[in-house]
Amino acid sequence: MKLYDSVGPNPKVVRMFMAEAGIEVEAETVDIVGGANRQADYLKVNPTGTTPALALDNGSILAEIMPICEYLSEKDGGTSLFGETPEERAETRMWCRRIDLGILEPLANGFRYSEGLPMFKDRMTTLPEAADGLKGLAQEKISWLDGQMEGKQFVCGDRFSMADILLFCFLEFGGQVGQPLNQANKNIVAWYERVGARPSAAA
Repeated sequence: MKLYDSVGPNPKVVRMFMAEAGIEVEAETVDIVGGANRQADYLKVNPTGTTPALALDNGSILAEIMPICEYLSEKDGGTSLFGETPEERAETRMWCRRIDLGILEPLANGFRYSEGLPMFKDRMTTLPEAADGLKGLAQEKISWLDGQMEGKQFVCGDRFSMADILLFCFLEFGGQVGQPLNQANKNIVAWYERVGARPSAAA
């Protein structure tokens, strides 16, 4: 297998997942800042032009972070990062979906349409007029999640999971691009410090 890696929160999710699970694969770095992901060679790998992508041993390509991590989990014989039971796996996927739609998407697009506009304006349709609203939506959902985290160590209670990895990587990215954590969200701030202390957070 080979991982097509790059800067950015999406590839970081996969690297952190692999670090937690003890999985190693060959990696190739794609220069997305320079636009290599929009050139013909990479578009043959992943026609959406996004990273990461995972080339499987049978020659097929997986893209999108959740399928990549689920595949690696199953290929490795299963991992507690998604859950050990049907109930735990369903809970993990529920929280991943909530985090993805409520926080990750508006946070990332808020960046693409503002601070990231010079990089993205010629690569995709951008809506600069929506940037502030999207950032506000992400912060609103983070504050909502803060309430849900009361008394919890991790998103799924005492169980560290893929949901924590997903959220951590994007909140870390937010802090780097002008969307810092609201310190009033004490539960999220404490959670962020716990997850950031894990060795995998440096992946």
